[in-house]
Amino acid sequence: MATANSILLVTFANDQRRAGEDALNAALLAGYTRLRPVLMTALAMIIGMLPMALGLGEGGEQNAPLARAVIGGLTFATFATLFVVPVIYSLLRQKTPFAVDAEDARTDAL
Repeated sequence: MATANSILLVTFANDQRRAGEDALNAALLAGYTRLRPVLMTALAMIIGMLPMALGLGEGGEQNAPLARAVIGGLTFATFATLFVVPVIYSLLRQKTPFAVDAEDARTDAL
């Protein structure tokens, strides 16, 4: 789930870059736009895992560590998707996209 969210965030940022935004603004806009869907998905999964993590019921203590690990991993992955991925994207994508370069080259040639 975290991988899919990160891919969607980067794809949205790439679309913004093609529209003329710089890397930092594209990453910020992508993070802002994808914030609600990412949080809703993560919270739905975390809330769904809470009964299992509490270990209630007969034999529930056996699956509780698994649920706690899933909740912890999902929390970290959500943080990474919303904060780490945009920062790394803005650092690695400083150069303008090729489509913009090609359009500038055609304009300069005229």
